[in-house]
Amino acid sequence: MPNYKPLTTEEYETLHILLSNLLSTKQFPVIIPSEAILGIEAIAAGIAAPGHTILNIVTGPYGTLFGKWLARGGTEVVEIQTSFDDVVTVDEVAAAIEKYKPCALSFVQAEAVTGGSNPTAEILKLTRQYNLITVSDSVSAIGAEPVLMDEWGIDFVAIGAQKALAGPNGISAVGISERGWAFLEANPQAPRNSILSLLDLKLPEHDPFSGRIPANISVLEARALIAALKLAEEEGLPAVIQRHRLASSAVVAGLKALGLEPWQQKERSYSPLVTTIRIPKAGGDGLSIKRPVGIVAPGDGELNGKLLRINHFGSNASQDSVEQAILTLAELTDQVPGGAIAAGRLVWEGERNDGK
Repeated sequence: MPNYKPLTTEEYETLHILLSNLLSTKQFPVIIPSEAILGIEAIAAGIAAPGHTILNIVTGPYGTLFGKWLARGGTEVVEIQTSFDDVVTVDEVAAAIEKYKPCALSFVQAEAVTGGSNPTAEILKLTRQYNLITVSDSVSAIGAEPVLMDEWGIDFVAIGAQKALAGPNGISAVGISERGWAFLEANPQAPRNSILSLLDLKLPEHDPFSGRIPANISVLEARALIAALKLAEEEGLPAVIQRHRLASSAVVAGLKALGLEPWQQKERSYSPLVTTIRIPKAGGDGLSIKRPVGIVAPGDGELNGKLLRINHFGSNASQDSVEQAILTLAELTDQVPGGAIAAGRLVWEGERNDGK
């Protein structure tokens, strides 16, 4: 039976500790009582202001949306925009920083819509050299890729558990560094008394869990998130990340054996969460599906009809799910799946042999 009793102080503290561990940070994140998009918009509202120049990296639709939110707050937004079948390079970022002299840099770590992952550690190493405030939308990365908040110097990071961590989507979190809090507090435009106010959610420094638990946090969502995070800790976060990398490699091996082409142009940008497949302009009718078939789904928005998504995340980052997806692709393209299944299995077998 669902536990509808009010969230206890112990549960509230446990949730913060689990999220801190997940982000590899000594800071307690703020709990967002909603899907992660609210936390992302709250970051934009908190850092946007006239006089701020922010470099926004756009490698997919969420980057575009974040830039619009920054501009709404009066920020001068300068952007590096790639084709959505590629990600940014560190050289491009370095050149833009030198040219525009921003105070902050924002980007999406991994784009579930495009199946692309940006070179996050390298970007953040560069931003540390320039002492920039950094914002990472890591909703589609957390659990599938490392997110090392303290080591990498991330000042704002939005996360949600609904993808790689197989958790609920009605509660999320934003990790904020000490520099990030100072940046918010120095911004007179940062919201207060608002659903978009991160400052209102900051825990008391002297005794973080002595105050009243916010009434707008769903107890069921909070307990589901605690359960998902505990399961991830039991499996071991490195193992969860490796499972997603294996699923990605196996899918890519299978689709290439079927003669299909990844949407992302370069192997270095393949996301471990989602693999995207290019639909040929000619002869791609079989791949132009209207609704999901298992974990094979049509493209979203402007990418519909241009790519397919293989959503191998959470419990579907498994050999069985990957093989079923390869079978689906074979059926859609009227091919015999044997060779593609074997190609994918070689990836899993290689991991088992390496582990001996």
